[in-house]
Amino acid sequence: QVQLMESGGGSIQPGESLTLSCTISSGHTTSSDCMAWFRQGPGEEREKVAGIYTGAGNTVYADSVKGRFTISQDKNKGILYLQMDSVRPEDTAMYYCAASQRWCRNGYPFRDAYWGQGTQVTVSS
Repeated sequence: QVQLMESGGGSIQPGESLTLSCTISSGHTTSSDCMAWFRQGPGEEREKVAGIYTGAGNTVYADSVKGRFTISQDKNKGILYLQMDSVRPEDTAMYYCAASQRWCRNGYPFRDAYWGQGTQVTVSS
């Protein structure tokens, strides 16, 4: 059973930066074919943010965060990161880390995914 734990959330102002981390219990991000960040804002459905194929390192981003957010990994420490720059109030959400050992589509887990508990990001002036 894979466990994921997110950290790094907080309250920040528009235009600032924040880095989220997700630690995978296996100790290696490559134990999953892909890992990704999702988010869910108040009253909204969960949406994709960024994904990565852990072996090759190929990444994919939602249009809403492209050019502002960067997904990366430390393979041997088993940590997935989300660097959030130039944040906006609409980035306010609970951010979740997800991983799938074999079921990935376009860089995102789409079945049999493991999920973390989430970390809250609030962007407000």
